Amino acid sequence: MTAAPQKNGEALLKVSGLGGGYGGMPVLHDVSLEIFPAEIVALVGSNGAGKTTLLRALSRVLACTGQIVLKGKNLVPMTPDQAFGVGLVQVPEGRQLFDRMTVQDNLLMGAFQRSDKAAIARDLERMYTLFPRLSERRRQIAGSMSGGEQQMCAMARGLMAAPVLLMIDEMSLGLAPVIAEQLMEVLAAIRAEGVTVLLVEQDIHLALSGADRGYVMETGRIVHSGSAKDLIDDPEVRRAYLGL
Repeated sequence: MTAAPQKNGEALLKVSGLGGGYGGMPVLHDVSLEIFPAEIVALVGSNGAGKTTLLRALSRVLACTGQIVLKGKNLVPMTPDQAFGVGLVQVPEGRQLFDRMTVQDNLLMGAFQRSDKAAIARDLERMYTLFPRLSERRRQIAGSMSGGEQQMCAMARGLMAAPVLLMIDEMSLGLAPVIAEQLMEVLAAIRAEGVTVLLVEQDIHLALSGADRGYVMETGRIVHSGSAKDLIDDPEVRRAYLGL
């Protein structure tokens, strides 16, 4: 894996004092985090820790209090479409592909807000280079592919939106370890090209082994943060989450 980038200048994403929940029931409690350009940040924790709820708040699907600033833009008053329009792109848990459309049509749907046809064509070929399996299956119906291939398609579709920040929810869910590791290698490749990634994972070892920094979430709160290496080596994290 390439070396971790240096955290120079302003944070790309700055979240501070974030709170939110469902039906008056609070889930997120004073969440604060930063993500810098061209780094992979892992948000990890047990099932039910509030990770997906945080992504829903960042994507503006869920109402929240606090501050969310992406590249100097305040996201809190935005709709989900507006947040997507300024470059906040989420690859949802469970992939949520257009199952009856071809792989290529799914990828082009990721670029539906773009009008730069030449760049879209270049990015499409780039996706086929990053994910050779998708190139082989570009005319195949997306719903007929394996789980790993569908996850590749979902990630490529997100990248076709030309994200400022790509958020991936439970990338490894239901995948064989070898496929999950291949996808981590793809994340390293796109980070080297300048793409910034927030990876939300229940598989803590997988996420931290490929990330630059990490945040550990429990019951809607950030309880640990630091470099990925420091978190993996932290005795409390190892005991509570890695079974070591």
